[in-house]
Amino acid sequence: MVTEAPDNASSKQDSAGARGRGLRVLAFSAVAAAALSVALSGLALLFAAGVLPPLRKTDDLERQPHAYILANSQVILESVKGLEARQQAAANSEAAKVVSERQDEIFNDPDAPVGVNPEGNAILVEFFDYNSPYCRQAAPLLGKLENADKGLRLVFKEYPILGPGSVFAARAALASRKQGKYLAFHQAMMTYEGRITETSTLEVAADVGIDVERLKTDMQDPSIDAAIKRNIALAEALRIGGTPSFVVGKEVVRGLVDEATMKRLIASARGS
Repeated sequence: MVTEAPDNASSKQDSAGARGRGLRVLAFSAVAAAALSVALSGLALLFAAGVLPPLRKTDDLERQPHAYILANSQVILESVKGLEARQQAAANSEAAKVVSERQDEIFNDPDAPVGVNPEGNAILVEFFDYNSPYCRQAAPLLGKLENADKGLRLVFKEYPILGPGSVFAARAALASRKQGKYLAFHQAMMTYEGRITETSTLEVAADVGIDVERLKTDMQDPSIDAAIKRNIALAEALRIGGTPSFVVGKEVVRGLVDEATMKRLIASARGS
């Protein structure tokens, strides 16, 4: 099952899914353009073959399909919307299947950092990017949930999709585990004001007591890049295209949702 951030949420909550919705709008535009092209071609053939009667006496086969679309614009729009809905349903079904088949990879990957309750009985997985303002907005909510529910286990999936600075930050975050500083680093990055770059990442690392020179060396470990590549591949399989996105129980949640919704999802994951 897939949950999307509600369109009628507050402006801050609604903006959390803006990037993901922007991608869907682009995809929808591409689908609509393709559908229109197919419609025009198909209608031209139907008019040429005499299957559809001409709208008026004319030999202009090119104008007839356009006239037909103008006369039946609502039908065409509903057809395109139906196509989009079927494609979205297929994507959601595929994501649900991935959650079912790849439980250990999603919830129990030993290379994925965890929050303050490593033995929790309800698992919430977050795909995030340090440069995403919406992920920074999600951070205090997740912290609040984690502090209030000692049985909640957060699993962090570094998903750097917003440029080279994000990739460098993700590599640094995973390398910080070797100094036992991941959570301190993660929290400081999520409260950083400004663009995350190589320079700002190393500044934050130093501020939380990380040995920066050792960190640079640890970042060269091939297992770190391998872990990030696995996260990206997993996100693609789950049809996750924006951050933050979550997996909890059997559900994929794209975009930031409110506290009540998150609590409901966590309770469902716990089986209550």
